[in-house]
Amino acid sequence: MLQTQDLSKSYNGHEALKGLNLQVAPGEIYCLLGANGAGKTTTINLFLSFIEPSAGCALVDGIDVMTDPVAARHRLAYIPEQVMLYRQLSGLENLVYFNRLSGRDMAPEGYREVLRDCGLQADAVDRKLGTYSKGMRQKVGVAIAVAKQARALLLDEPTSGLDPKASNEFSQLLVRLREQGAAILMATHDLFHARQTATRIGIMCEGVLRRELVAHEVSHADLERIYLEHMN
Repeated sequence: MLQTQDLSKSYNGHEALKGLNLQVAPGEIYCLLGANGAGKTTTINLFLSFIEPSAGCALVDGIDVMTDPVAARHRLAYIPEQVMLYRQLSGLENLVYFNRLSGRDMAPEGYREVLRDCGLQADAVDRKLGTYSKGMRQKVGVAIAVAKQARALLLDEPTSGLDPKASNEFSQLLVRLREQGAAILMATHDLFHARQTATRIGIMCEGVLRRELVAHEVSHADLERIYLEHMN
């Protein structure tokens, strides 16, 4: 569902991403680990066609994102560190607005059901988003992706700033989406969250994918050791 082929990006002679090759299949959560400047966000921005590659290509369901960005984005949903929604609208109103903007609609109760399935408390559905915690806003962001029927999700540090309970709830939500067949690519600094949630883990350093791991084959301690080895 998500694939890069020798994907590279340079800025003024600096190689932010160097010949990246990765694949994320339906029903898989792939976590990209790395420090700031490792190339994680650059990878996501290339999938979104926010920036142009210097070489190689990014594919969504076989579609080159630069050749046909509209078709590629139709299959994607993007959840950044700070979900940008309308604070003066309720969670329900935000969901309805963004779903209709994508060309879809459903019965009113269907929208409420999606929000409930994504873990938003019933008493928050009709409250203004300005009263929400970050974790609640992230749930609305996921609900927008679910309502859109996005087949692939791109997440950039989605658990940054969340308390442990909210982070765990978000992890459980991602696992449910994976079980429903979504392909999920997540950039994160959080080793514990990556090990808890991912099916596969990639370690990036200075624009290079240094190592790939199957999540259930490594312990938290082993993952931390391997990560630090590559960072050093």
